[in-house]
Amino acid sequence: MAGTRLDGRVERGNRTRQLVLRHTVDIASVEGLEALSVGRLATELQLSKSGVFALFGSKQELQLATVREAGRIYVEQVIRPAAQAPAGIARVRHLCELWLNYSQGRVFPGGCFFYEVVAEFDARPGPVHDAVVRAQRDWTDHVEHTVTEARDLGDLHPDTDAPQLAFELIALMETANAISVLHDETAAYRRARVAITSRLRAAATDPSRVPEVS
Repeated sequence: MAGTRLDGRVERGNRTRQLVLRHTVDIASVEGLEALSVGRLATELQLSKSGVFALFGSKQELQLATVREAGRIYVEQVIRPAAQAPAGIARVRHLCELWLNYSQGRVFPGGCFFYEVVAEFDARPGPVHDAVVRAQRDWTDHVEHTVTEARDLGDLHPDTDAPQLAFELIALMETANAISVLHDETAAYRRARVAITSRLRAAATDPSRVPEVS
């Protein structure tokens, strides 16, 4: 019986933690990680301050848990679905399209969560900065790997500079995100799709495998 009570308490705690984190990633995507506080979360979610504090222990741990939760959602929305496409240029295209859909669809209300928090913590040392750096590097490495894979499979010209192409693709996606959020419009996403398509067609050994944007 004691074990049943404990299991129920743990399950409730896990549900509450997920409720809080779903709220914190939304707040941070708009206002940044510094906008998070135990008092605010308790008020907005109608929870006790002590209960929220017990889940995380400190503001820094709350911020770190928020970064981890955003990363989990990002993997579900972008990384994992992209892996369903065949390796090669099809996967590169699908990865870019999923990212643009993730931003345009406002999975996070402030657009790309990581674009927001990178700007907030880029010059601030500490554990949160380090967590954000790791997330950004993981994404860059993943895009580079996907491009390298396409080149090695013969879908891209042999002299394709994979890190450079990955940099350009990410820059186009992030620019679309920034302009869309700033101006509250979606035209930038089509411009990014056109630019990404043009860049991939130029690098492709068979440009017909990269359809023009309609």
